[in-house]
Formats: sequence, C-alpha cells, structure tokens
Amino acid sequence: MNDQLGYSRFPKVPIQRRVAAFIIDFLAVSILSVLLGGTLFANAVIFLLAWLVLRVVLVSKNQGQSLGRYALDMKVVNAKFGKTPGFVDLALREGIAGFVSMLALVGLIIGLSNAISLLLLISPLVADCGLAFTDADLQQAFHDRISQTQVVATRRGFSLDLKIKKILADTTRNMK
Repeated sequence: MNDQLGYSRFPKVPIQRRVAAFIIDFLAVSILSVLLGGTLFANAVIFLLAWLVLRVVLVSKNQGQSLGRYALDMKVVNAKFGKTPGFVDLALREGIAGFVSMLALVGLIIGLSNAISLLLLISPLVADCGLAFTDADLQQAFHDRISQTQVVATRRGFSLDLKIKKILADTTRNMK
C-alpha cells in the first residue's frame, strides 16, 4: 500500500510515446548489430552488448535517458525513490528487455522465410510489454515490475514528437 502512494507523484507517459522510444532504441541497436554481425549468433551477441551499452551504461550516465527516451522527453526512475535506478537495477531491467528484444530481432531476421518462427520469437516481447497496456494506473511492463522502475515524463530532452507534430501541422496548413 505504501508503494502505491509513490506512483501518483510521477507524471505518466502515454504508451504510444513509450513504444516510439523503444522503437528508436531497437532500430539503432538492430542496425548496428546487423551491420557488424555476420551470422545470426554474431548478430544476437552484438545486439545484446549494444543494448546493454545503450540502455544501461548510457542511461546510468545520462540521468535515466537512453537515445529514444531523450528524443521523446522521458526517463527511467526508481519507483520508490524517484531517482535514477542503480546500475544493478538497470542491468536487471534491460537484461530482460534486451533478451526479449534480441529474440524479436532474431525472429525478424529469420521470420521472412518462416512466419511461425517470427510469431514465436516476437511473442515474449509482446507479453513483456503487453502488461503496460493492461495496467492503466501504473503502466509498468514486466521488466519494470521486476526491477521496480517506472518511465516518467521529463522536461529534459529533444521533444521529437512535438517537433514532428508541428512540422506536419505546418505542412497541412500550407497545402490548403
């Protein structure tokens, strides 16, 4: 019950923004691993190493923000204390998220020729992140619950989503 009080003081982040930040990070690491790796195993190892660097080392040094979260004004905080999680908590959180993301990448690589493999390898990522969709109050994915972290809005960032909305609004207004 005491933990529930801590969650209400943090500003919520819409799920769509969390998904977009995850996609930015996933694409950055995936492109790097596909370019550097040759075999499927090499791609997976490079993906996991790059994921841990981007989502653990960078986040611990950058006030809870990865590349995608910085682009969309979000950060990861400890759910109880509201501070950037420790290195072990981040490693636990991103170890889970990185493993299921690596499975999804493997599914995408081999899934073009085998749709069942694609569905089976993407399903852990869907199950992990699907909890955030079902939890309307806390919006925590499985890896957030295990590591006791939460993604919250912040003013520090690039505001990419707002800039894209402004560009699209200007473009549609100029076309009329």
